[in-house]
Amino acid sequence: MYEQSTKEGSINRYPALDQMTDNPVHSWEDHGKDSMLTLVSGILSNEQFDIIFLFLIFTSQLINICAIIANSLNIAVFIKLGFSEPSNISLTALAICDFILAVLLTWNNLCFLLAHYNVRLPFDSANVTVLTGGVQWMFLSRTVAWITAFISFERCLCILVPLKVRRLMTPRGTFVTILTIILFTFGPSFFHYIRHKFVWVFNPYLNITILDTIAINSEYAILFEKIYLAIFGVIQPLFAFSIVLICTVLLVLQLRKISSWRMSVTSDKSQRVQLEEIPAASSSAAEARISQKDKRLVRKVVAIAIIFILSYIPTVIMLVLIVVFDDFNSSGVYRRLFLISSYVTSLGQNFSGTVNIFVYYKMASKFRSVFRRLIRLDR
Repeated sequence: MYEQSTKEGSINRYPALDQMTDNPVHSWEDHGKDSMLTLVSGILSNEQFDIIFLFLIFTSQLINICAIIANSLNIAVFIKLGFSEPSNISLTALAICDFILAVLLTWNNLCFLLAHYNVRLPFDSANVTVLTGGVQWMFLSRTVAWITAFISFERCLCILVPLKVRRLMTPRGTFVTILTIILFTFGPSFFHYIRHKFVWVFNPYLNITILDTIAINSEYAILFEKIYLAIFGVIQPLFAFSIVLICTVLLVLQLRKISSWRMSVTSDKSQRVQLEEIPAASSSAAEARISQKDKRLVRKVVAIAIIFILSYIPTVIMLVLIVVFDDFNSSGVYRRLFLISSYVTSLGQNFSGTVNIFVYYKMASKFRSVFRRLIRLDR
């Protein structure tokens, strides 16, 4: 969501001083290339941009509160259900990540509001939030994408080759896989601190020393940052999105195939007799013997994946724009459009984490039962 929001190699970066304006956001004018992005960015006036910016922040805060409550309930229910089933481990990890995402975005929104209204603080809220919440949010959203991809892939294998996968998908194996995903996706966020540092600077506007950030302009540091942001910030989430999309399509097609096959077998008594004589190793029999519980779990995973796909589409579009346009970032000529796009993508991803609780409640009887007892609906 966020990239570097500071000027390269400069410590004195206060819009109130540098741009002689009362609002830092108003200094983010779009100049430069004669392209469609420049045209779109230049359409918005300062007042219109302020209205959209504040609307997105307050809407985001409302969704964040709902996401925190919903995922807190999800975590509590999954803990009560236990982790004897591998799927509960994956869904718990997904709920924990969604919960942390909502908390981080709440902090980011608060900092941007403080910067927007020039609230005097002992730190530069617009810059400090990038290293204390923005970077973490960006990489943790990649973790959510990969956990969703793993859940979809695991269910896809359970449907396509159930007899082989069931021996491998154990609670311990699922736990190790989730930890590996977290290290692979969130671990690279610490690379950001190789080039970006916290510093104490004197602000003559406030007449105090405040906490700020600075970017190291070393040639190797810049090159390293570009490489790891390209790999872990763009390529990695696009790959995870592709896995979720492909696995979801395969799951839907396989469910339809199994349903039609079962109907044809049920309608013919002789075919039912033949089915009982087929060895258990037969793939057709394995497909037919998928339990109703597994089918409900697959439908739940498909619903979660579809919600993720729909909510992640704005992120995919934004990542493509980052690749195509060099200046589409928080410090380029398309600052306004980038900022608005960032909030739209964060809204979509946090909304996905908010509505998952309704999918669990609707499609999982055990979850529904424990949830109702947890909130005292069933005494």
